[in-house]
Amino acid sequence: MDTPHEKPEVAEVDDSQTNSLQLRMENDVGKIEALGAAPGTTLESFAHLDQKKILRKMDMRLIPMLALLYLLSFLDRGNIGNAKIEGLQEDLRMSSDQYNMCLTVFFFTYAAFEVPSNLLLKKFRPSRWLPLIMVAWGLVMTLMGIVRDFRGLLAARLFLGIAEAGLFPGCAYYLTMWYCRHEIQLRQAMFFSAASIAGAFSGLLAYAIAKMDGVGNLEGWRWIFILEGIATVIVAILAFFILHDFPETAIFLTEEERAFVVFRLKYQGQVQKGQHDHTQIAQAEAFEWGYVWAAFKDWQIWVNIFVYWGIVCPLYGISLFLPTIIRNLGYSSSTAQLMTVPIYVTAAILAVLVAYLSDRVGKRSPFIIGFLFMMVVGFAMCISSTNPRVVYGGVFIAACAIYPAFPGLVTWLSNNLAGSYKRSTGMAVQIGIGNLGGAMASNFYRAKDSPRYILGHALELGFISVGIIAAFILVAAYVMVNKKRGKALQEGKEFQFTPEQLSHLGDRAVTFRYMY
Repeated sequence: MDTPHEKPEVAEVDDSQTNSLQLRMENDVGKIEALGAAPGTTLESFAHLDQKKILRKMDMRLIPMLALLYLLSFLDRGNIGNAKIEGLQEDLRMSSDQYNMCLTVFFFTYAAFEVPSNLLLKKFRPSRWLPLIMVAWGLVMTLMGIVRDFRGLLAARLFLGIAEAGLFPGCAYYLTMWYCRHEIQLRQAMFFSAASIAGAFSGLLAYAIAKMDGVGNLEGWRWIFILEGIATVIVAILAFFILHDFPETAIFLTEEERAFVVFRLKYQGQVQKGQHDHTQIAQAEAFEWGYVWAAFKDWQIWVNIFVYWGIVCPLYGISLFLPTIIRNLGYSSSTAQLMTVPIYVTAAILAVLVAYLSDRVGKRSPFIIGFLFMMVVGFAMCISSTNPRVVYGGVFIAACAIYPAFPGLVTWLSNNLAGSYKRSTGMAVQIGIGNLGGAMASNFYRAKDSPRYILGHALELGFISVGIIAAFILVAAYVMVNKKRGKALQEGKEFQFTPEQLSHLGDRAVTFRYMY
C-alpha cells in the first residue's frame, strides 16, 4: 500500500495545490493515452509485460478495500434483521406492518439515487465520492441506535437508502474500468462475496454485541447500530487515503503498465477486421447525455432486470429474514444467529469458485440459469416441509445459489454494454430498478405466516421462474444478434462506417459481440 506517496497528492491545503494536482493528473492521462494511441500500437506491443503480475498488483490494491466497503454496506443495511430478534420491534412498539415498512422504504431512495451517483462517480473521482457517501451512511447508522419510535426508524432507513445508493453500482462499475470482460466476474465475486461474509459476520457480531444489553442504559440492539455505524465512519476515513481512481493515474503501475491496462480495455468485445484495426475505438469518450439515454432505451437492460429480480428478491428475503426464519424453526435467538454463519461462508466460497470457472470458459448464462434452478429446489424444500432440518437445508441450498448468481448477472450486463458512460448508467439502472425487488421482498415474510412462511417462499419461487424465462430470452436474443452481425461482417458491412462512427455506436456496432 503506497500510502506515503498518495497522501501528499490527495491533501487539499489550498487552491493552488489542488490545481497543481489536477494538472499533474491531466498530464499523466495525456501521456498514457499518447503511448497507447501511438501509430502501429497493438496488444503485441506490450507482449514483454507480465500480465499476470499486473493483474496481481491491481487485485491487491483494489479488491480488499472494495470488499471491506461492501461488507460494511451490506452489514449496515441488513443488521436490522439481527436487531429485530434482539427486541427492536417490541421496544419501539411497532406492528409487523410498520417493521416491514421500515424495510421497504430503504429501497425506494436506494433505487432513486443510483443513476445520479454513478454519473457523479467519474466527476468527483472514486477516491473521494465512495468514502464521502460511506461517511454519510455511517453517521445515519450510528444515529439509528438512538431512535425512539417507528417514525424515527422510518426516517433513518430513508436516509440510509440515499447514502448507500452509490456504493454497489459505483464499485461494480469502477471494476469495469480496470478489468477486461473475461476477468471481471472473478473480481466482482471477490468484491460481492463480502456480502456473504457480512451475513456470517452480522450473525456473530450481533450475537456478541447483544450481550451489551443494559450498558449505558441502552438495549443490546441499539449497540448493534451504534458500533457498526462508528466502524463504517472509521473505515471511510481510511478509504480517502487508500482508494485509487483510474488506471491512467495508478501510482502503483509504471507508465507502460498503465498504457497497457487502458489499451486492452478499449478494444475488448470488438471483432477486428480489414481496415478497421485497433484505431477504430481509440476515440476518447466525452460525456454526452445521449449515452445516458441510450442506456435507458437499451432492450437488454430491461430484460436483464427481470432476471435481476429473480435473484435479488431471494437475496433480500434471505438477508433480511434468515435469522427470523431459523428462529421460528424452534431455535433460540442466539442459536439462530450462529446458524446463519455456515450458510454465508459456504456461499462466499462458491461465489468465488464459480466466478473463476465462468471467466475461464467465457460464459455467463449457463451458470446463472443453473443457479436459478438450484434456487427453485431450495425454496421448494422450504415450502413443502415442516421438518426444521429440511427447511434449514432448503435455505442453505437457496443461499448457496443466490450469492454466486448475483455477481454473474451484474457482470453479464456490464460485459455487453460498451462505452464508459453508457455502462455506468446501464449498470445503475439495472441495480437501481432491480433493487426495487428488495422493496417487494421486504414484505414477503409476514409475521402472521410464521413459522412456515408459505406465501413468502411461493413469491420467491414466482420471481425465480420469471427470472429463468427472461434469462432464456436474453440468450436467444444475443445468439440471434451475434449471428446477424457475423453475417454482416462477412459481407463487409463494417466498411460502411468510419472508425469514429463504430466507436460512437459502442455495443450497437456491427463489430461488437455480445457475451452469453
